[in-house]
Amino acid sequence: MIAIKLNNEHIASFVQDKKEYLISYKTSDIKKSIALSLPNIKKFYTYNHRFPPYFEMFLPEGYLYEIFKQMLTKEYGYIDDYLVFSLLCSNIEARISFHSEFDMLDFHAVDIDDILQNDSEDTFNKLLHTFLDKNAISGVQPKTVALVKDKETLHIKEYIIKTWGAEYPYLAENEYFCLEAMKKAGLITAKTQLSKNKKFLLIENFIFQNEEVFGFEEVLSLMDKNRDNKYQGSYEQIAKIIMRFCSNKTEALKSYYKTVIMNFLLKNGDAHLKNFGLLFTKDFSKVSCAPVYDVVTTTAYIFKDRPALTLDGKKIWHSKQTLVIFGQKSCLLTKQEASSFYEECKGVLKESILSLEQYIKDNPHFHTIGSRMLDSWKDSLDTKAKKELSDAIVRDWN
Repeated sequence: MIAIKLNNEHIASFVQDKKEYLISYKTSDIKKSIALSLPNIKKFYTYNHRFPPYFEMFLPEGYLYEIFKQMLTKEYGYIDDYLVFSLLCSNIEARISFHSEFDMLDFHAVDIDDILQNDSEDTFNKLLHTFLDKNAISGVQPKTVALVKDKETLHIKEYIIKTWGAEYPYLAENEYFCLEAMKKAGLITAKTQLSKNKKFLLIENFIFQNEEVFGFEEVLSLMDKNRDNKYQGSYEQIAKIIMRFCSNKTEALKSYYKTVIMNFLLKNGDAHLKNFGLLFTKDFSKVSCAPVYDVVTTTAYIFKDRPALTLDGKKIWHSKQTLVIFGQKSCLLTKQEASSFYEECKGVLKESILSLEQYIKDNPHFHTIGSRMLDSWKDSLDTKAKKELSDAIVRDWN
């Protein structure tokens, strides 16, 4: 059995019985719910032949999953989601806490400068094995959680540290520049830092803010879908989730609309249901869109990549006209507002192209991937915008 606690109070239990999973509440207080998708309004939640989507959110995928698979199969003779979750859950720091048969471990923080300055494969492997039992993070690229101490403030924060392999070279810089573009568009993004040699992208865990621990839930879980279905959905459906749960619906939908536009302009073909989420306070009194995260120009690696989800029933890179209609129909915007936000985002893209052009000049190692990103970004611009951009580049060179 796994005990689920809120403020050290045992509010629910989670158990496995063969292929069935059962979540049972101990109280009947709606404020003591596990998550938005698991409100404390009924005694039991049962899942037959599938892991509960909210708990699956904490399970590793890809690179990390293969490590756990090798480790656990050797030790226990088998591996399943409940075993992996049981191993990790006691070490998860979040709005709620979990307690399983596996002990909670004491992790020592590492110095942030050591990570930023020594971004080698050896450093990454040391971090991975140091914090292996805290790695309740999903996603397929190589990444690890680390507790990091800032030299100046002495504060200890949780970071996700991403690196890359031969299949997706220089992915850290790709994601960094995409998130910088999102930030220029006025969107709240996960806080990031690039390491000295650009091998690591350090991403601060956004659930910890101003001494408060927020709850977080992916849209995939809010739609009661498991990870195999993360590409099965639409951007219209995400808007409905935001409409249903967020406190300030107008502001949340405006931010979401701009996020969708930027994903299209940046050619991020991996904006799936796990890459959107909601943040909420401990008592659910405030629910908002989570900071933007996991944004990459995927067409720099997969040249004919398409959007992860449908919009207007299609997985294509839609034009301004379709995106403006989406803003009107799904995001509570007037035609003028939707058009204005699109033009604002297009202006940000032009500015980001100029920044990336300069970065490539100063960092020749990024020429191949950076040039592919530029080609994809420029492809998002209309003829007039491309000419304006070309003139600006010529002026800059002169």
